[in-house]
Amino acid sequence: MKRMFFNAFSLISFSAILMSCSSDEGPECAPDFTGDLTTTEEILVGEWILSGIEAAKEVDLTDDDTDNASTNLFEQYEECARDAAYTFDSDRTFAYEIGKYGEDCDYVVPSTGTWELTSQNLSLVSSCSMQTTNLEFNEDLTAFTFSEIYNVTEVTGTVVQTRIDFTYTLTP
Repeated sequence: MKRMFFNAFSLISFSAILMSCSSDEGPECAPDFTGDLTTTEEILVGEWILSGIEAAKEVDLTDDDTDNASTNLFEQYEECARDAAYTFDSDRTFAYEIGKYGEDCDYVVPSTGTWELTSQNLSLVSSCSMQTTNLEFNEDLTAFTFSEIYNVTEVTGTVVQTRIDFTYTLTP
């Protein structure tokens, strides 16, 4: 249950489809990002590991027969579900992977494409679509957070609408 929620949750987080259609040629793909990185973009080069998932409202995702709602969703996931990472390369390519480092993770969900960072807005092109997300960096530029509003289904079946903050930390 948690794995299905996390995979759907991640897919929604990172794949808003912004395509235009042409009746003659079918859908047009978003063009890949190219060119040299700006000085601002260079801060993003490296591997960023998921280090936090925080909800504005308490929710209970654990199937443990205990009502233990919390805003810390990261702690409520199993190890493999918390194992997510972005790798941003200097050639503007990126990879996003779930289950990359966890022991015995039977699912690895890779996504690749190109990226651009403009005025704290990270744009990703992957699988013919583009998504743009506003990032907030910490003071020393070693972590970034982005937020979205989601309908979260608790283990009891109750649906809670809440803002969720995802935090990624740069690996040394």
